[in-house]
Amino acid sequence: MKRILRILMIAICCMVSCNMVANAGNDKPISVNALPAKAQTLLSQHFNGQKVMLATIESGVVSRSYDVVLQNGTKLEFDKKGNLTEIDCKQSIVPDQLIPQAIRNYLKENYPAQAVKKIEMNKNEYEVELANGLDLT
Repeated sequence: MKRILRILMIAICCMVSCNMVANAGNDKPISVNALPAKAQTLLSQHFNGQKVMLATIESGVVSRSYDVVLQNGTKLEFDKKGNLTEIDCKQSIVPDQLIPQAIRNYLKENYPAQAVKKIEMNKNEYEVELANGLDLT
């Protein structure tokens, strides 16, 4: 009896974990108006001339995030509160106002001729990719 109960519990755990993995990463298209207010404000302030081609919400098991693709190929990612977590400018450069002042100062001092193409904000660090392909953490 214990063996059957143990096998049943393992089977239930496997089914629940498979269901969680299958549901993680579900991207659903949304309208720009469905983005958090902070994200909408950032888009209108820094990318007012660019049309939003696609906005999606990614609902994971624990968290939720928003992805936005602009007409010029720029990709932005926001957390559930609308805070910018990543910006990847394919054909342009990251606006200076979106780069923290300390990083701007460092880049101006050490890489004055290089523009920022991508920046990713993590909890404890920033990852910056320059136009020459150099990655800085």
